[in-house]
Amino acid sequence: MMSDDKVREPYQALVEWMEATGPEQLAQKREEAETLFRKIGITFAVYGDGGDPERLIPFDLIPRIFTAAEWRLLKRGVEQRARALNAFLFDVYHNAEIIKAGVIPGELVFNNAAFEPSVIGIDPPGKVYSHIIGVDIVRVSENEFYVLEDNCRTPSGVSYMLENREIMMRMFPELFSQLRIEPVDSYPESLLKTLKSIAPKGCGGDPCIVVLTPGAMNSAYYEHSFLADQMGVELVEGQDLFVENGHVYMRTTRGPARVDVIYRRIDDAYLDPLCFRPDSVLGVPGLMNVYRAGNVAICSAPGAGVADDKAVYTYVPSMIRFYLGEEPILNNVPTYQCAKPDDLQYVLAHLSELVVKEVHGSGGYGMLVGPAASREEIDAYAGRIRANPGEFIAQPTLSLSSCPTFVQSGIAPRHVDLRPFCLVGDKIRLTPGGLTRVALKEGSLVVNSSQGGGVKDTWIMAE
Repeated sequence: MMSDDKVREPYQALVEWMEATGPEQLAQKREEAETLFRKIGITFAVYGDGGDPERLIPFDLIPRIFTAAEWRLLKRGVEQRARALNAFLFDVYHNAEIIKAGVIPGELVFNNAAFEPSVIGIDPPGKVYSHIIGVDIVRVSENEFYVLEDNCRTPSGVSYMLENREIMMRMFPELFSQLRIEPVDSYPESLLKTLKSIAPKGCGGDPCIVVLTPGAMNSAYYEHSFLADQMGVELVEGQDLFVENGHVYMRTTRGPARVDVIYRRIDDAYLDPLCFRPDSVLGVPGLMNVYRAGNVAICSAPGAGVADDKAVYTYVPSMIRFYLGEEPILNNVPTYQCAKPDDLQYVLAHLSELVVKEVHGSGGYGMLVGPAASREEIDAYAGRIRANPGEFIAQPTLSLSSCPTFVQSGIAPRHVDLRPFCLVGDKIRLTPGGLTRVALKEGSLVVNSSQGGGVKDTWIMAE
């Protein structure tokens, strides 16, 4: 990262190498990287744009770098949030003590679209509901980080974290021999250990684990198949599984095989047509009965999404204090809840200065970035907020840090965020790195791939 043309110490060796390499060779390497991504088949899907939905996420050659001390702070903060969020999930599906104590309004939880009454009273292994938590973090100064949001359902992007590193090591082996960079290739092994640790008590022996995908048309299908392959487990669709005698089985050429753990990459609504959407053809009829009986583990548990709702997000610091008795290590971005009359009045009066998001939105869709919006866009969005205030939150536009990025005009600063992936099972496992997303448009604050953002390798420097 650079500030006022000053190169921060972690980037010094990289900048010297880039200057020695020269822009022409860097441009050639960027083309090589794109070729590699195409050969490997690393794509994501964009729906509803009328064109070919399969696209490459732009890959930037210049990595995001953190010192060991910076990573220690982030690691402690992410792990703290993971513990608090899981304590919250167990609580709201059991005694709801945090609501009884008046810390969080009950209607915010029980009227939430992501709250699943069918999960009430279920005791998952280790009281863990969300086993993979992606925490989106932004930096606003040299020593100050904020959490933008928590992703407690099925956060995507870890395949890019791994493939970005693979391509960087293939193209620039000399950098990795010169610098001490923490490896990230242990993630699939850590994920497998986490999934094994949540297997039902009665499974006996090595648990049978599957990755449940909606199919090849899903935007993250590459990642589903990639992770199944890396872990050495089966990638299945709903039609490959069935329920019989209180257990889940997988159809194989050697006959039915009992399944113990399902890493599901489909939404709650489609998991079980007997419990959720009756028209779903993606899930497994009767799956929830087996889950309630404790004969199969689901990663992450249905209903985990109530913890990553953007209105519930505002209470995560209170969760940390309530459940852990600790002060938050990583702060939330100051957030206005439009459901509150005073907040609503302020937001409507300052829309041109704020970023407004739909409470249940994702992927950068449905946002208003006030400073970049026209008067007409602001007025139209204000109408949406007035019609249903509880569906929106607003945040100030932070002075996000930028990272040197190789763009068409050369090397220029672009805004970035970071998504570390925290695994929660018998223990908490956090790979030293994460997915760095970069807003490739000059001045843009939106890093989502669906909105034109790109990705970078993330380097954590070893001690």
